[in-house]
Amino acid sequence: MRLNSSSIACALMLGACTANVPPPLVSAQSGASAPAGPNQCHSDSVWIAFDFEGAPPTRCAVLGERKFALLITPEHSPPINPSPWYAFRYEAAASADVTVELQYLSGWHRYAPILTQDGVSRPLAAEVSDDNEAALLALPAGEGVVSAQELIGAEHYHKALERWAAATGTAPFELGRSHDGRPIEALRFGNLASPHLVVLLGRQHPPEVTGAIAMEAFVDRIAAMVAGDPVLAGRYQFVVVPLVNPDGVARGHWRANLGGRDLNRDWGEFSQPETQAMKRWLDNLPGTVRPVLMLDFHSTSSNLFYVQGDEADAKGVQFRTDWLDGKEFRFPDYPFTINPSNANPGRGTTKNWFNWTYGIPAYTYEVDDDADRAGTRSAASALAEDLIPALDRLVEP
Repeated sequence: MRLNSSSIACALMLGACTANVPPPLVSAQSGASAPAGPNQCHSDSVWIAFDFEGAPPTRCAVLGERKFALLITPEHSPPINPSPWYAFRYEAAASADVTVELQYLSGWHRYAPILTQDGVSRPLAAEVSDDNEAALLALPAGEGVVSAQELIGAEHYHKALERWAAATGTAPFELGRSHDGRPIEALRFGNLASPHLVVLLGRQHPPEVTGAIAMEAFVDRIAAMVAGDPVLAGRYQFVVVPLVNPDGVARGHWRANLGGRDLNRDWGEFSQPETQAMKRWLDNLPGTVRPVLMLDFHSTSSNLFYVQGDEADAKGVQFRTDWLDGKEFRFPDYPFTINPSNANPGRGTTKNWFNWTYGIPAYTYEVDDDADRAGTRSAASALAEDLIPALDRLVEP
């Protein structure tokens, strides 16, 4: 199925159409769409552009009137755990389909494309090469956006935070700012005098959208329960940071922040403004308040929970038993596994740092890239409900 790879690669590497420079991006404050910039390519009847939040700078070769190739590259080399993200918009005069080949550099075709037209998203068929290093797309005439996963950006998160704030009678606040000056927004709700703090984090890795979908449903349910149960609201407080890496999400990065760091390897070193902001906030908590649980939402090739292994104390083991054990096949559209291991020791992961620092259960909540979206939300909501009785036992004297 592949096009003439050598000629495509030559054209792409020479920048036949567009330079590999950052596109105009949405401002951190406004959330409004940026105007079209030079990061685009076109024939007489088709335009392809990378001029919106979530679209990475991408080299594009024009191979024919309705035939293009895009070189999908990481933001730095070598990429860690490649997550080859792509996003672009197109406009095509009514005629035949537009053919676009994705060519991956230092990666492979991991994410099935999604086509959004007139506000409606649907899967887009892709013919993938035998070596998984290229994929051929056929785009219908008209206008649309193609992305590796759903586009969930800063504006979406701001609205979610406002929704949770309205439900819980609180207000979002800034933990700090990213390299690009984007706000790292958070919400704290429940009883702010409670000694028991639950920390919920998301989008350290930009392409991991299914984890974001699970997190939103999870927090929706927690916020609703806290809003409807004064007794529960008095027992705990929660801090929610749904977009830890705003620069990476806005710029369409595969993995890192604008500083070129995998933020989920920076806990302990705290070399980046995003992790520094979270550490500073934790350090400034009253001495009577400490985290009792941390959940970090991500995506991978399957639904699973990375939990503590041999390093878990008796209370940590009991918490896992109370919350997760035996539920692996409870949700028909969301089977999951539990991985009790000291993964990535010494690598600065959020999971390890919270466990080492506070001696608490600290889990990575991983969602399959291709997980059923409705099943993901349903399971996350149910697991949020199940969390509270497990927490009650965890914090009891």
